[in-house]
Amino acid sequence: MRKPDWIRVRAPNSTGYFETREIVKSNNLVTVCEEAGCPNIGECWDKKHATFMIMGEICTRACAFCNVATGIPTALDGQEPQNVANAVRQMGLTHVVVTSVDRDDLGDGGADHFSRVIEAIRKEAPATTIEILTPDFLRKPGALETVVAARPDVFNHNLETVPSNYLTVRPGARYFHSIRLLQQVKELDPSIFTKSGIMVGLGEERNEVLQLMDDLRSANVDFLTIGQYLQPTRKHHSVIKYVTPEEFKSFETIAYSKGFLLVSSSPLTRSSHHAGEDFAKLRAAREQQLTKSA
Repeated sequence: MRKPDWIRVRAPNSTGYFETREIVKSNNLVTVCEEAGCPNIGECWDKKHATFMIMGEICTRACAFCNVATGIPTALDGQEPQNVANAVRQMGLTHVVVTSVDRDDLGDGGADHFSRVIEAIRKEAPATTIEILTPDFLRKPGALETVVAARPDVFNHNLETVPSNYLTVRPGARYFHSIRLLQQVKELDPSIFTKSGIMVGLGEERNEVLQLMDDLRSANVDFLTIGQYLQPTRKHHSVIKYVTPEEFKSFETIAYSKGFLLVSSSPLTRSSHHAGEDFAKLRAAREQQLTKSA
């Protein structure tokens, strides 16, 4: 399908972009911005915002929407937590997003590695707020508790799509396990903000998106992101529809009416796009909510 005008972005070529790329390379790091072919990389890297992808470049799953390579991963890099922390300090980040590939090969799914990355950032850049975007830790008892104990400021786990699409879009994952994971974060530590996101344009029905919103609210999720799915290569899942900006605005309005503290819904919305600004809005929304209930 031909991309509509509202989905087009300029190729990155700013000085800030190249400076960020050099910091990432000099610390031997991987970013989801590059691996997933994010359309916002030029804008974010120009502002020295990057989402670090830990635990290697090879994922143990093969989701139909994702451009990250699938295969047998390499061993964990023991220096990676400190390298991430160094890059956070060098880039002067006030808010950082850390994600990972799925590591079903590890006994804890990489939970301890996430914890060590959070700890290293806290030591190197104590004023920086930390957002993590985790895999589902399916069949990894105790993994979630390990990550929550490290006390990230935001715990993000994306549903990616509606449940009827899971067999074709997100094989290996379980929709209601992901809902329960997000719910457990709040049960373990209510002070942590929870967040989840989906892509639209994968063949979902509107009523399915609205039901997904209700499922997330039943798990007390604070923040919802909705963006347009873009097909990385011909071998990936096809784009079934380009959702209009007006439809995205309608989703945003409905999501707010269901009680989310914050909603980001637009064609180019991605999980970590404007994450720092959104975190400030999230805190303000919670303070306002607490004031009203007092």
